[in-house]
Amino acid sequence: MPNAYPTTVTVNVGALSIEDVVAVARYGAQVEIAPEALEEVAATRERVEELAQDPTPVYGISTGFGALARRHIPEEMRAQLQLSLVRSHAAGTGPEVEEEVIRALMLLRLSTLCTGRTGVRPVVVETYAKALNAGIVPVVREYGSLGCSGDLAPLAHCALALLGEGEVRVNGELQDAGEALAAAGIEPLQLREKEGLALINGTDGMLGQLCLAITDLRAAAKTADIATAMTVEGLLGTLVVFADDLQQLRPHPGQADAAANILQVAEGSEILEAALEEFKKNQVQDAYSVRCAPQVAGGFRDTLAHTAQVAERELAAAVDNPVVTKDGRVVSNGNFHGAPVAYALDFLAIVTADLASISERRTDRFLDPARNRGLNAFLADDPGVDSGHMIAQYAQAGIVSEMKRLANPSSADSIPSSAMQEDHVSMGWSAARKLRKAVDGLQRVLAVEILTAARAIDMREGTPAKGTGAVIEKLRETVEGPGVDRYLSPEIEETVRLVKEGALIDAVEDATGKLRG
Repeated sequence: MPNAYPTTVTVNVGALSIEDVVAVARYGAQVEIAPEALEEVAATRERVEELAQDPTPVYGISTGFGALARRHIPEEMRAQLQLSLVRSHAAGTGPEVEEEVIRALMLLRLSTLCTGRTGVRPVVVETYAKALNAGIVPVVREYGSLGCSGDLAPLAHCALALLGEGEVRVNGELQDAGEALAAAGIEPLQLREKEGLALINGTDGMLGQLCLAITDLRAAAKTADIATAMTVEGLLGTLVVFADDLQQLRPHPGQADAAANILQVAEGSEILEAALEEFKKNQVQDAYSVRCAPQVAGGFRDTLAHTAQVAERELAAAVDNPVVTKDGRVVSNGNFHGAPVAYALDFLAIVTADLASISERRTDRFLDPARNRGLNAFLADDPGVDSGHMIAQYAQAGIVSEMKRLANPSSADSIPSSAMQEDHVSMGWSAARKLRKAVDGLQRVLAVEILTAARAIDMREGTPAKGTGAVIEKLRETVEGPGVDRYLSPEIEETVRLVKEGALIDAVEDATGKLRG
């Protein structure tokens, strides 16, 4: 586990951090429940028990759900009511969702349960934590959530597993949920009033994916700056436009960070120094995709900052319906609506597509002898016999085109459900699913730019900058330098791996110091 992440996450009445979510979801950190959280859960449950005995119907405790909320449920049928709710709502279909997404979803539902606002018993909280710590990952399907009334189907699949029903994976192996619980020494839950509803009514799936995406895109922002610095060097461009005083004329914080990083990575390049006079005489300025890189990467960063604020607010939320307030009221509300998170997810998909788009344009400049300032066509060893990186750019173009389609907002759509009781929904889960594809696409596009820029720099005379040289040195440990055409796909995949693992950022920071966030 990277040093930035805790090995144990304490779930309390207060909010988790984005780093907490990633630590548990991606790196398998253990979960512990704070004693004060269990005390709050127990105190609230007493109020639910009181209301369960009240002859006046209370939504979620002694009534049906959604469009069936007007039906009063007698006490002897309420356990069946909760069980039926979970079983019927575990109706997802399609491919399995990634395990890190499911673990994030589970942690966030546990966090809401620990606020004491949902009315469950302490045993529900403890069982959820035990399942997470045992590495039991319920099978959740791609389709089923509309992002309103929460991520109902995904959360219901998780709840079902706690009852000992359905399918789970343990260490990647598909198992019956009951058998997996037994092997871990966990007693299956027997649900009581309100508990089935509390287990499935939250924005946890879309929020978990937002936290994971923010983490990956923060790294991608640094990677984009590294790629830009390498392209400036490989194309014999100028660093003048990245000067801090020019950025301060338009004081967006992300722009200043991006420009500072580009300067840091490319500083001291003998290749650029040798080409400076020629640039001043014949080139004058670089194309927009190079010169305006901080403006695009900066807007990307500032959007990330906004969406992180949305995520942090949602991490502090108790999303359930109805909720048990601190003064003991049980109140229906609309906090399960995923709109705030859905908008953030869609916003990120837009800027992610644009950052990939400008990267692809920079890559394309390397391949055209009319624009690459003295390099072979397509960076081929023998143009005509060899094709060089021609088709690597095709792969980029295909990804970017797909990312532009993924940038179409899910949250602009709504399809009514539950007999028109739930007549406006957020589609936030869909926004989260397409953003995951977009994040992967950006990482791949940046990897191709870095691979291409490294080849171009190697084809120049002179010593590269300390930062760009560190990237090339790391890359050359597993990817060969320029030469005749060879099987290119494995080299792209290896570069993608280095990008996703953050190895190239580490190489630069080891050589030049910490980059700006």
